[in-house]
Amino acid sequence: MTDRQKTRERPTQRRAFAQSYGSLLNEGLNRRTLLKGFLATTAVATMGGAFGVGRAAAAASASTLTFTELDRVRDAADHWPEGYDRQVLLRWGDAIFPDSPEFDLATLNGAAAERQFGYNNDFTVFLPLPIGSKSNDHGLLLVSHEYASPFLMFPGMTVDDYKDKMTDDQIRAVMASTGVSVVEVKRTGAQWEVVKDGQYNRRIHMGTEMVMSGPAAGDDRLKTNADPTGTVVFGTISNCNGGLTPWGTMLSGEEGAMDVFAGDYTTLANQELVERQGWDEDENDIYAVSRVEPRFKFENEPNEWMKFDWVVEIDPMDPTAKPIKRTALGRMTHEGAQVSVAPDGRVVVFMGDDDDFEYLYRFVTRDKFNPDDRAANKDLLDNGTLSVAQFASDGTMKWIPLVAGEGLLTAEAGFATQADVVLNTRAAADLVGATPMDAPEGFIPHTGTGKLYVAMTENEDRLPAGEDDRESVNVANPRGPNPHGHLLELVPPGAPDAADHAADAFTWDVFVLCGDPAKPEDESLYHADTTPNGWFTDPDNIGVDPAGRIWVTTDGPPPDGMADAVYAMDTEGEGRALPRLFYIPPTGSEACSPTFTPDATSLFLSVQHPGELRIEDMEDASSMADAGTNWPDFVDAIPARPSLVVLTKRDGGVVGS
Repeated sequence: MTDRQKTRERPTQRRAFAQSYGSLLNEGLNRRTLLKGFLATTAVATMGGAFGVGRAAAAASASTLTFTELDRVRDAADHWPEGYDRQVLLRWGDAIFPDSPEFDLATLNGAAAERQFGYNNDFTVFLPLPIGSKSNDHGLLLVSHEYASPFLMFPGMTVDDYKDKMTDDQIRAVMASTGVSVVEVKRTGAQWEVVKDGQYNRRIHMGTEMVMSGPAAGDDRLKTNADPTGTVVFGTISNCNGGLTPWGTMLSGEEGAMDVFAGDYTTLANQELVERQGWDEDENDIYAVSRVEPRFKFENEPNEWMKFDWVVEIDPMDPTAKPIKRTALGRMTHEGAQVSVAPDGRVVVFMGDDDDFEYLYRFVTRDKFNPDDRAANKDLLDNGTLSVAQFASDGTMKWIPLVAGEGLLTAEAGFATQADVVLNTRAAADLVGATPMDAPEGFIPHTGTGKLYVAMTENEDRLPAGEDDRESVNVANPRGPNPHGHLLELVPPGAPDAADHAADAFTWDVFVLCGDPAKPEDESLYHADTTPNGWFTDPDNIGVDPAGRIWVTTDGPPPDGMADAVYAMDTEGEGRALPRLFYIPPTGSEACSPTFTPDATSLFLSVQHPGELRIEDMEDASSMADAGTNWPDFVDAIPARPSLVVLTKRDGGVVGS
C-alpha cells in the first residue's frame, strides 16, 4: 500500500502502557510463544528499559544473520551493509525490448511507455529459467507497477494542478507505465543485465485485453457497452503485491482501483457497494484518465468499476496469453495473493484486504494441483471455497466459508449466488463476523516451518477497548490506536512436516508489536536484544530466504528521523523476532518485495516512489522545485527514479549470512 491511501482522520486517544499490556496478557497472549520466550529473557529488565535495547553484542550472537547492521540514516542516497554491492538493474523508462525507444520525457506517450519498464514497482519475484530449474544466474523478473506520480514524472507539475496540466499523451503514458513488466535477466560475473530480446519479455497495462473468469463472469453487473458478455475487460489497475502459483503463473493483486474512477457515484444503482469498496471523494480520478477513456467515468459506463479490484493471473511463459481476472478469489483492495499446496494437493491462496478494519482471506481450490501437467492447472482458481479469518483469544483462529446459501449468506441477505458473494466480498465477511484487522498487507507462507506471517501495517483509527465493537481493539489487533503496526504468526495443523494450509482451524501468535522499545507508550515487543537500529514500524511486504529468515519492508511514514527500510530476522531459535536493519532506500521511498535467487546469493528489491514523501512531508512543497530539488537532476539520478536493485555479497556468499 502507498502512503497516499492513508488519509482517514486520526484520533488522538492513547491508552496507558500498563493498562494495555495487562489487557494483552488477560486476552491470552501470555499463553503463546512470543511472550513465553521474551518474558524469560527480560526478567532482569524494567518495563521502561524496553526489553534490553542496546545489547548489540548479544544480538550478534543470537541471530543467524551476520551482516553488519546499518546505522539509521535519512538522506537522498540508499545504503547497504559493508561487504555488499548494490546494482541498479532497472529504472522507470528503461528499455526492455530491442525496439524500446530511449527514455525521453519530452516525447513520452502511451506507445513509448508500453515498451519501457514501468513506474513504482511493487511486487517482484524471480522465476528461474528454464522453468522448473534452480538457476541462480538466469530467470524472469515479474514486477508489478502499482501507481504513478505525475507530479514527479513530468516537469512543471504540482500535486495540486497536474490533473489539469497533463496532456493526453502524458495521461496515456501514465496508463502505460502502470501494470506489470515481465523481463528476462542474466548474471554475468558480478553483474546482472536485462536480456532485451528475451522471448518472454512483456508489458501489461491499463489497456491490455483480459478475461473475466469464475462465478462473476457474465454477470449483468459486469456487462458494459464495450463488453455486453461481461467476460472481457481492458486493463489492470493499482497492481500492488502478488504471488507465484506452483505452475509458474503470477498472481497480481489489484488494490485501490476506485482511485482511478471519476464522476458522481450517486448516479449508480449500487451506491452502498461503491462506498463499501472504498470510494473517497478526495481520492479519485488520480490520473485524469476519464478525459481520454470515458469508460472510467461513472456516468458514462456505470459497470466499468466492477471489473477492477480482483486478482489477475498472468502466464509469464506465454506472452500471447490474455491475463485472467479470477473472480472466485473475491473483490477487495488486494495487497497480494500468496500460494501454497495442501497435503491433499489442493491449492491455497492467502490474501489481505489492505485497508483499516478489513480482513484476511483464503481461497482453497476444489481440485488438486497436477505437478506433471502444467496445462491441467489452467483453471484451478475458478472453483473452490473463499473464506475469511476470525481470531479467538485462546490462540485459535478459524476460516469461515463465504459461500452463497450457507449460514448467514442467504438470498434474503443479498447473497443468492456466488457472484453476489465475490462482487460484495467485504459485506459478506462483515455478515459472518470476521475479525477486523489493522490494514493487512504482506502475507506469506514459510516454506520451512509451514507457518504464515502477516503484516498489519498500522491503523491509527483503531479505538481503545469498549468504544466500538468493530473499530475497537481485539485480540489480534490489541493496540488502539495502532500507529506502528505488528506481525502475526499463523500456525496450521501438521506444521512443520505436513502443514495443512487448507485446514478449517489454525493457531496464532503475535510475532512482533512494532514501535520504539525505548518508549513505553509505544507498547512494542521484540526480542530482548533488539538494537536501537533494529526496531521498526509500519511493516509491509514480507519475504522468506532459503535459510528461513523473514525479510520485512516498511511503508510509513515512519517516525521523525527514520526512513522506510528493510529488516531481516529469524523466526525460530535464539534469534527469533530479533530484527536487524539491512537496507535503507532514498528518503521518501520504500523498498518492496524482497525476493532471492534459489541459492540466496542475489537479493532483488523494488524501490518505490522516491521523492514523493519529501514533497508530501514538506508543508509548503507541492513540486520538485518547491522541495528545493532540480527536477532534471532528480529524474536522472540513480536510484532516484523508481528502480529495481540487486544486492550481492562481494565474496559471492549468501545474502544475510
